[in-house]
Amino acid sequence: MEYHRPVLLEESIDALAIKPDGIYVDVTFGGGGHSSLIVSKLTNGKLYSFDQDRDAEEQAKKITSPAFNFVKANFRDLKKYLRLHKVSAIDGLLADLGVSSHQFNVAERGFSTRFDGPLDMRMDPQSDLSASDVVNTYSEEQLHRIFGMYGEVKNAKTLAKLIVGQRARKPIETIADFKQAISSCTPKGKENKYLAQVFQALRIEVNDELKALEEMLEQATALLKPGGRLVVISYHSLEDRLVKNFIAKGKFFGEVEKDLFGNEIRPLDAVNRKPITPSDQELLENSRSRSAKLRIAEKRELND
Repeated sequence: MEYHRPVLLEESIDALAIKPDGIYVDVTFGGGGHSSLIVSKLTNGKLYSFDQDRDAEEQAKKITSPAFNFVKANFRDLKKYLRLHKVSAIDGLLADLGVSSHQFNVAERGFSTRFDGPLDMRMDPQSDLSASDVVNTYSEEQLHRIFGMYGEVKNAKTLAKLIVGQRARKPIETIADFKQAISSCTPKGKENKYLAQVFQALRIEVNDELKALEEMLEQATALLKPGGRLVVISYHSLEDRLVKNFIAKGKFFGEVEKDLFGNEIRPLDAVNRKPITPSDQELLENSRSRSAKLRIAEKRELND
């Protein structure tokens, strides 16, 4: 089985407008598909690829180019780790926000509804909070909030109440336990979609994904040189909304700020008004790409 098939590979690398001597960052190394293609276009340039996953660290050993540097860290610590490599400005950054196929395909990681395994979902297996901890210790109100906000689950309140009732009988430790515990409020005929939303909510909470994304985008923008490119592939509306707002307004919520002369204060310009989506061919070859949206922004010149 293929480790991970990168989504929108050619489109995203084209979007970076790579200069052979430029400095680039891939904040989501995963299986290394995007990184390998970036490296192949560099001569004197450098690529710094981030991932907190130990399996990704193993995959990174396959790239032997002197231009390539693997950084085992969460992308929310982008600035700190680049500083350790004496990098203070970059020409482009790529983020592919999806969970890698490999993580989905390994039962022990607990990301997929297709297998039984521990209810885990940690991108970094060393981190403290697992999906089992969330399910077994969060209050009914907290569970209601995360399923409603992060999974956009229609019956989030009922689901939260049911989980609290079920865990009082016995702890919910595996994926099978969890699916069984929530079976009475899982809509018949729509099980897969419902479980995908519920699992998405847990995964976002466990990995603090939206806050980490906000922190990374702010740091990335500060690091980009004028004319540098920000390229982001997102897979659900919550991520895409944050990326879209940040590109358009320089902030995640509210209206764009203006200076005394009425000029908008925002660091980025959108390169594509509408997101780029996978081709029919890619959708046929990789069903996981179906929800992908690619957005491209360019750092504004300082005197814009």
